[in-house]
Amino acid sequence: MIHAPGFFATALYFLLAIGPLIFVHELGHYLVARWCGVKSEVFSIGFGREVIGWTDKRGTRWKLCWLPLGGYVRFAGDMNAVSQPDAEWKALPEAERRVTFPAQPVWKRFLIVFAGPATNFIAAMLIFMVITANVGELRAPPVIGTIVAGSAAEKAGFRVGDRVVAIDGHDIARFEEIGSYVEIRAKQMMTFTLERAGQEIEILAAPANETMKDPFGNSLKHGRMGMGSTTAKIVPVPLLELPQSAFRQTVASIVRIRDVLGQIVTGKRSVKEMGGPLKTAQYSGLSAALGWLSFAWFVAMVSVNLGFINLLPIPMLDGGHLFFYTIEAVIRRPVPMQAQEWAYRSGFALLMALMLFVTFNDLSSFGLFGRIAG
Repeated sequence: MIHAPGFFATALYFLLAIGPLIFVHELGHYLVARWCGVKSEVFSIGFGREVIGWTDKRGTRWKLCWLPLGGYVRFAGDMNAVSQPDAEWKALPEAERRVTFPAQPVWKRFLIVFAGPATNFIAAMLIFMVITANVGELRAPPVIGTIVAGSAAEKAGFRVGDRVVAIDGHDIARFEEIGSYVEIRAKQMMTFTLERAGQEIEILAAPANETMKDPFGNSLKHGRMGMGSTTAKIVPVPLLELPQSAFRQTVASIVRIRDVLGQIVTGKRSVKEMGGPLKTAQYSGLSAALGWLSFAWFVAMVSVNLGFINLLPIPMLDGGHLFFYTIEAVIRRPVPMQAQEWAYRSGFALLMALMLFVTFNDLSSFGLFGRIAG
């Protein structure tokens, strides 16, 4: 069994994982804003009191704050860190008003806000390219080569030689796609479309819920059908194919996050599985203990998560702004400030409640409350 790193090492790995990703996210906003001619007044990594900072020749204050669990770029004309427009921006002189964020057409504001999550996805792709260039890619056709005795696959009537064409209508091109789809759907009935002896058939089956141990002894539950491939092999990926492979991995990660979140919302998965900063810190240390490739993969997944979460249509997040800009583009006028203010207050309350909830989940998973009660 591999031993997990100590508290200080874990904290360091967490900062090494999350810090650059926050910077990359905000840099996406900053660079596109600069391309659009918008002045950035503050570029902050973290919240709260400034620890260190400087002001560049363009008048942007770059700073690092004491709570590094986020960041923001405040543009000219913004009232606060979440880009609510300052009521006084219209009274500025023409030259100053022209470089404010609220003065830009809606398509420019949309691009500036969307650039943050998009940059996180691009960062994940670059990391996936590096990993794939070093270890290659697992490839196998979706043909069943082995079936475990007594498994869900055997009980449902799968046979060696069956080709999995689709699951729940989703086309399957590689054997590893079967495992990715199945492992987050334990005990959920699914429709497998198979090709058997030249004919297409359908089988209804639910994966078993199996408990597995990670290298640190932690118990993890996964859905498992109990079938494998006999032709799977890791092959090197040519340089020109790396972007395509990384794009496929990034899209698959986004879909997986979407599906898991959907399961939580619909009650198919327990909300206790939702983790927060403390759980992220724990796994950053655990992944680092497994080596740099494992840590790089973890950072890529966190980057995809950051991009996805920020696109959710919740006020205070980038997705909330994009939602308002979409409405503005449709109705040809900004959403009334009163409605925006109400939405931002509600969004803030929701995010704070969610942060408290996932922190409670983290502490509970560490056994803190059990020790207190005991």
